[in-house]
Amino acid sequence: MKLYGYFRSSASYRVRIALNLKGLDYEHVGVHLVKHGGEHLSEAFRAINPEALVPALTDAEEGGGLVLSQSLAILEYLDEKYPQYPLLPKDLGLRAQVRAFALSIACEIHPVNNLRILKYLSQTLGVTEEQKNAWYRHWCEVGLFALEKKMSRDKARYAFCFGDEPGYADCLLVPQIYNAQRFQCDLSQVPELMRINQNCLEHPAFIKAHPSKQADADA
Repeated sequence: MKLYGYFRSSASYRVRIALNLKGLDYEHVGVHLVKHGGEHLSEAFRAINPEALVPALTDAEEGGGLVLSQSLAILEYLDEKYPQYPLLPKDLGLRAQVRAFALSIACEIHPVNNLRILKYLSQTLGVTEEQKNAWYRHWCEVGLFALEKKMSRDKARYAFCFGDEPGYADCLLVPQIYNAQRFQCDLSQVPELMRINQNCLEHPAFIKAHPSKQADADA
């Protein structure tokens, strides 16, 4: 398998964590979102993923070679093809809760704070750097505060989001916290999420997946 991604992309970060949790070997192909005008916009990468977004996963084992985009679809593909370390729980209700948690990040927080959205705000609409960062912090904090309430009302406190082993939800949480810290979001109101995040950061799969550990990380 090949994973086309950018070291700082939270969506790519999610997939790296999942691959590591499952102990899968893969080739990482760096696609820099800033240098050379954005390598994701090149014809070469658009031939792989016409959406011009990272990550993209290719699997030569599948007939004709499979190309997948969208990180959550990739996570579920990996979970179904390699069930030896399940990312999703067997219980139907709990599985739905895990997906809802993950979708809150992937659909509510991440899209309005994606790099191309931030670029549009500054380059096309002309907002200042301060205004752009305030936009980021507002939507990230709103989303994370809501997730904190969901997690805090659950009387069971696990080491990770939904159990004593990391899984699907943790693959989404950690990259989002990483980005929130980069933009200096107020995380003092999400102690439960931060506790879980710290537990994840001490796990080998998350250590290996961290942006600073990637070969394409900026100096």
